[in-house]
Amino acid sequence: MNNQTTVSVIMPAYNAEKYIAQAIESVLCQDVPLELLVIDDCSSDCTVEVAKQYADGKKVVLICNDRNQGVAESRNIGIRRAVGKYVAFLDADDWWRAGKLKAQCQKLEESESVICCTGRELVNPDGTSQHKFIGVSGQITYSMLLRTNSIPCSSVLMETRVAKEFYMCHDELHEDYILWLRVLQKYGAAIGINEPLLLSRMSQGGKSRNKLKSAKMQFGVYRYMGFGVIASCYYFLMYAINGVRKYSA
Repeated sequence: MNNQTTVSVIMPAYNAEKYIAQAIESVLCQDVPLELLVIDDCSSDCTVEVAKQYADGKKVVLICNDRNQGVAESRNIGIRRAVGKYVAFLDADDWWRAGKLKAQCQKLEESESVICCTGRELVNPDGTSQHKFIGVSGQITYSMLLRTNSIPCSSVLMETRVAKEFYMCHDELHEDYILWLRVLQKYGAAIGINEPLLLSRMSQGGKSRNKLKSAKMQFGVYRYMGFGVIASCYYFLMYAINGVRKYSA
């Protein structure tokens, strides 16, 4: 891609043959100059074959890992290859509504923020709506983010230079949450578009769907960020309360 590329979309994929076509097509209908980097992490199904139907080596680039590296490092491979002013993340089982990237680019151009997220609509594994919208605040501070991870990874658009400063780490924790915290800690608040521009598939196999495992990961994030046991317990309590509110509203 040339320097006219505005957004580099990074899509890690693992055994996503049933969903990846919809995800790719939702990227290709966005009305901004973009490249799509699909990083297959050694899928054992037909994910690669489906992705190859779209890959042209220019606008859509398929990258196949030679060994399974996990979602964090797969996204990092995309970040390293990105040439756009911004990077966007989209998991292969989620998809976007038309106009998402354009709205976010405009928001970031009008603000001093380096990261923008959107609200999301929850959908079932078969793609039907759960008729539940989880919104976002117009501004998300570091302090707010410590109390709940209100930034959905598949909704994020951020400056590429910032993504290349931090990258993602600790796949065994919430690797995206760590990145958002580190970015906000240095660069200030994120901005949010309170519209369901992301369709988020609630698949049963996601690591965040296992509540006990997710809770342990969340506590691990606080410890990784340098908080002591008492402070980590306090923020974990806030996370638990906000989680109940988020999904029961």
